[in-house]
Amino acid sequence: MTETLGYGQPMGGVAQTAFVVPDLQEAIQRWIVDMRAGPFFVLDHFLVEGQTYRGQESTADITIAMGFAGHMLIELIQPLDANPSVYQETIGKRGYGFHHFGIACADVDAASRDYQARGYEEAFRAAVPTGGEVVYLDNGTGADWGFLELLPVTPGMDQAFTRFWQASRDWDGSDPVRPFL
Repeated sequence: MTETLGYGQPMGGVAQTAFVVPDLQEAIQRWIVDMRAGPFFVLDHFLVEGQTYRGQESTADITIAMGFAGHMLIELIQPLDANPSVYQETIGKRGYGFHHFGIACADVDAASRDYQARGYEEAFRAAVPTGGEVVYLDNGTGADWGFLELLPVTPGMDQAFTRFWQASRDWDGSDPVRPFL
């Protein structure tokens, strides 16, 4: 694990911390004011064709925001409907709050097979705009303790997340909410 991403996190290690929130704009403001994180980059209506939840087609729609607190990428996720999802599992089990850790992977499919050999199962899979697919894993405690998300380290992912991190360095508080792409 000597390779690092452009924003300083190690390959194979935790590269993101995510929270499910009831109101994205309110959560962004709290992270900016209380934790001095930001700016945040928003991707509206992340509902892609072919996404699956627990082996079935998923129609759950979310909006996400990503911003940095130091070298840690913070993801805020607001469900936009009540359709079955890993997000609704967490909300139904323990409410809003921590949802998952994102693990940076060179090969998401190989990493998923490795985790499955250790008792995890794929709970969610979807293509992402930075290339590749993310996979959420559950070892039976996902909704209780938090899921693991395998993040595909593609050139597009590393460039986008590094761009977000660079925007956070010496950020003066202006333009706190920006488009993802």
